[in-house]
Amino acid sequence: MDARSETTAIPLAVDLDGTLISTDLLWEGLFLLFKKNPLFLFMVPVWLMAGPARLKMEIAARVDIDAESLPYRPDVVARLRDEHAAGRRILLATGTPRKFAEAIAAHLGVFDVVLATDDAGHNLTSHRKRARLIEMFGDGGFDYVGNSRHDLEVFDAARAAIVVAPDRHAARWQASHGSELIGGVKPNLRSVVRMLRVHQWLKNSLIAVPMILSHEYLNAGMLLACVLAFISYSAAASAIYIVNDFFDLPLDRRHATKRNRPFASGQLSIPFGLASVVALLAISAITATFLPPLFWLVLAGYLVATTAYSLSLKRMLLIDVFTLAGLYTMRIIAGAVATETEVSFWLLAFSLFFFLSLALVKRFVELDTTEIGKGSRIAGRGYRPEDIEIVANAGVASAFASAMVLALYIDSLSVRELYPHPWMIWPLAPIVLYITLRIWVLARRREMHDDPIVFIIRDWRSQLVSALGAVLLVIAAF
Repeated sequence: MDARSETTAIPLAVDLDGTLISTDLLWEGLFLLFKKNPLFLFMVPVWLMAGPARLKMEIAARVDIDAESLPYRPDVVARLRDEHAAGRRILLATGTPRKFAEAIAAHLGVFDVVLATDDAGHNLTSHRKRARLIEMFGDGGFDYVGNSRHDLEVFDAARAAIVVAPDRHAARWQASHGSELIGGVKPNLRSVVRMLRVHQWLKNSLIAVPMILSHEYLNAGMLLACVLAFISYSAAASAIYIVNDFFDLPLDRRHATKRNRPFASGQLSIPFGLASVVALLAISAITATFLPPLFWLVLAGYLVATTAYSLSLKRMLLIDVFTLAGLYTMRIIAGAVATETEVSFWLLAFSLFFFLSLALVKRFVELDTTEIGKGSRIAGRGYRPEDIEIVANAGVASAFASAMVLALYIDSLSVRELYPHPWMIWPLAPIVLYITLRIWVLARRREMHDDPIVFIIRDWRSQLVSALGAVLLVIAAF
């Protein structure tokens, strides 16, 4: 039967992944599964050997999606609402598990029928989807909205095709057939920069602290080692940021600002992100080969700790902030290892207290700005509204502790050996207190909108007093 010439109302079938939403629920489901229990990583190959449908159904049986917060394509949703209002029959035809597809259909309320991958082992993609639609409506008896190479066979069987944000295969098909095109937001350099969190690389400047404090500013070998360590750490950090974004997609989409991140908003695809992770880790590893072998151990420890933080530790009360403080301190240790300089107990103690205070600022801001009931936890965290005062008290106390450690260090024998004029660096203690306490005051005023470290880097007052401290260090030394 060929219905291409019929004038009766033609049903409209719509693909889901990449078409109705600018993401892929199979990938998202995998990361939800691994976040729930990383050991499922070993089960995925077993399920996949039984076929894609088995893998999809096993994932769907163990995780849920938040249909309301998914990155829907506005133009497609608007088109479907108009067609639905006009009385047209609309089908959701997808290879996504039925559980996910029905949740989305229930949220949008425009679909009359849901065709999806089911427990019978039918992976409803490509030729299977084509056969099912032809069985229901005849060859040419439906219009179809899709986006990828998996949709080409369905395009050929449809009366008319609407191609949405196509991959290169679907783009060629659309160009050769002159079908209707609905474009999507294309990835750009800004999206990639945001994916990499380039501004966060400034945190890795802590790698240079051991070299600076040992007064080896003009040592070409140490400068090169610092640059290589910075590149290696920055590439590794960006890789972890990307993976962390994958695990946090549902939470980010519920956040006022994080929902605009490249993966949460659907600007960049998860496969693109995974390819970027591999490339970044390769850059990190290649760069690390030019540094002392012990640097590899520190870098591996950083990767393990950040991965553990993403998967679990960030949801643990207080463990999360101690982990963050430790990760900052590991950057200083990495710099000492890369330049083969000694790192003092004083420096490590100062770093732990200073960065613990800043980590607590982040949690304080989240508690202060998130509207949840007493006894409830912040999504993805281990804190409740009633914890806000102890978090603030602990943060301010840590700020004073860092200044106290610095003051004791300035009065130590080590400083007298390093600095001919140690009294010149006494202002460092009040400078540190000024920076940290000002951050806490702004947080109390609800004027702290950035990561505290990023805030220090961008804030001209913090820059000014930090520069003053650096000048005093140089004068005291020379």
